[in-house]
Amino acid sequence: MAEEPISSGSGTEEDPWVLKTPPGSSSYTLHRGSRDGVDALVCTVGKTVLFYDARCIDDLHAMLVERGDWVELGSADEQKPAKDGTVEAWGRSSDNPVGGWYGLKKGLRGRFGMYVPPLLEHLGLAELEHHARGNRMRAR
Repeated sequence: MAEEPISSGSGTEEDPWVLKTPPGSSSYTLHRGSRDGVDALVCTVGKTVLFYDARCIDDLHAMLVERGDWVELGSADEQKPAKDGTVEAWGRSSDNPVGGWYGLKKGLRGRFGMYVPPLLEHLGLAELEHHARGNRMRAR
C-alpha cells in the first residue's frame, strides 16, 4: 500500500497547500489565485502550472454527495479521453455546473482527477483511496 499522503499549508500564495497525488508518488502545491478574472486554484507540478476554476471544490463535493458512493478518479491529460463515470470525466462534462472544463489553461486542462481530489481530502470534504492505481473518492 502507498505511503499516506502528506498535506500542509493554508492555500495562500505565500503558504500554498502542499499535497501528494493519490498514489503518494509526487508532491505538488495548490493555492488560491486568479486566472483571467476567475477565482482559480493554481496548481504547480514541477515547472508546470495548471489552473482550475476554484468553484470546483464546492461543485465536486456536491457531485460526490449526490452520487453517495465511491467515484473512480480517472485522471487523464487533456488530449486523452476521460473514462466515463469518473471524476476526470465529470470535470470536463457539459453536464457539470460550469458546462465544461474546470481546467482554465488550454492544453493543460486535464488531470483534474489527479490534482483536485487530494485538496478535498485535505479540507475534510472527501475520503480518498491511496493505491498505486485505480483510486476512488467519496464525500465525507
